[in-house]
Amino acid sequence: MADLAERRDASFMGAALEQARSAGDREEVPVGAVLVRDETIIAAAGNNPVASHDPTAHAEIRVLREAGAALRSYRLTDTTLYVTLEPCVMCAAAIVHARVRRVVFGAWDPRAGGAGSIANVFTLPGLNHRVDVFGGVLMDACSELLREFFAQRRS
Repeated sequence: MADLAERRDASFMGAALEQARSAGDREEVPVGAVLVRDETIIAAAGNNPVASHDPTAHAEIRVLREAGAALRSYRLTDTTLYVTLEPCVMCAAAIVHARVRRVVFGAWDPRAGGAGSIANVFTLPGLNHRVDVFGGVLMDACSELLREFFAQRRS
């Protein structure tokens, strides 16, 4: 059973990686996300703050907005969010408020990660919803995409 879950997580993380690559192709930081319910992707997006002039246009926020519109509800219960980079504090708080059941991320973000790297929003006392969080899925591929993007920027 665990093997099936690992394959499912890797498959959906692959879809998030495609969104990340697309964001990188648009000169955005290559982070991608997909939101899944009942084994179906209901929303997918990559980072877009540069082009949209919107500091909140992270992949996770864009996916939550798209899914909310598609489902006609701000409560995204029984969903799993796959994202290529550990959510920042802003995104982690939005995920909690959206009532996402589970977050699976690829690379850790030691500078801004809100799932344990600089803070763990998901374990803050007093929050009215708990999210299961699992990091490190396809970590090498997710990390390499970011490394390549920033290496090109520096050269």
